[in-house]
Amino acid sequence: MRRPLVVALCALALAGAGVTPAAAAAPTPAAASAPTPTGADAAADTAPGAGPGAGPTTVLDVADIAVGTAAAAVAGLTGPKAAAVDFAGTVSLSNCSGSVVRLPHSQDDDPALVLTNGHCLESGFPAAGEVLVDRASSRSFGLLGSSGSRVATLRANRLVYATMTDTDAAVYRLGTTYARIRSAYGIDALTLDDTRPAAGTAISVVSGYWKRIYGCSVDGFAHRLKEGAWTWKDSVRYTPACDTIGGTSGSPVVDDATGKVVAVNNTGNEDGERCTVNNPCEVDADGTVTVRRGINYAQQTHPFTDCFGADGVLDLDASACTLPKP
Repeated sequence: MRRPLVVALCALALAGAGVTPAAAAAPTPAAASAPTPTGADAAADTAPGAGPGAGPTTVLDVADIAVGTAAAAVAGLTGPKAAAVDFAGTVSLSNCSGSVVRLPHSQDDDPALVLTNGHCLESGFPAAGEVLVDRASSRSFGLLGSSGSRVATLRANRLVYATMTDTDAAVYRLGTTYARIRSAYGIDALTLDDTRPAAGTAISVVSGYWKRIYGCSVDGFAHRLKEGAWTWKDSVRYTPACDTIGGTSGSPVVDDATGKVVAVNNTGNEDGERCTVNNPCEVDADGTVTVRRGINYAQQTHPFTDCFGADGVLDLDASACTLPKP
């Protein structure tokens, strides 16, 4: 799993040392007549500082601005990002990244969903074998526009599903719909692909926390990926160019050709250790263990498309659903 706070402090130190952040285009303001989505904080409809007299109103707002500035500084020191993929529809969490996602069969008036990692839960890591379903939540998410500017704060009303067993994912339901988000902010949700990605697929890992996009390819798949007490199945392994860091956990992994989400970024082997926390190892079907220091991984998301009904409601008993059950 990735550790965002240590990296955040390093980035803040860089910013304080005089690194000039890359300039970001201001988001296009929503029309005055646009409705404010239910579940979105009206005070956060535009990025902090976007309007006359605008400014942070809470400690969290101040922290978000500081992290965003530091993230821009770090991004300015890195290589170019993928040209065809941007930040629209991604979100920043207090400790991770994520995205507003829809299923291939979602309707515009369905409650919108946010996807991140199971290990990004505000309550801490789910235990091995633990599955959380339909829990109350009021978690907030910073919605990003195409340039990476924060355009709104969205708020959850339920934690729909979360686990770190077989996969590492959490899905929240927002108190607003896809249509309302589009109407107010001109932003569409990212669509989950319903097919398994192929080795060699060009991908982008889009971090809303760091406002950074990593471009690489699917190198292959780990039959089992073991990290500490947790084991994940059929994990996506990146080529080395996706050198993701703490805070990128939960980032959508986007197929560059289709623009669809094929996986959710979750971990990497940092120190070359074998199967320990922050040092996952690959386990083949025959039990052979392989350690790849510096290589990072994601969990496939196509299984989720078989576990939600036409109304966007989770159905773990659906015939094709393979997600772990409580």
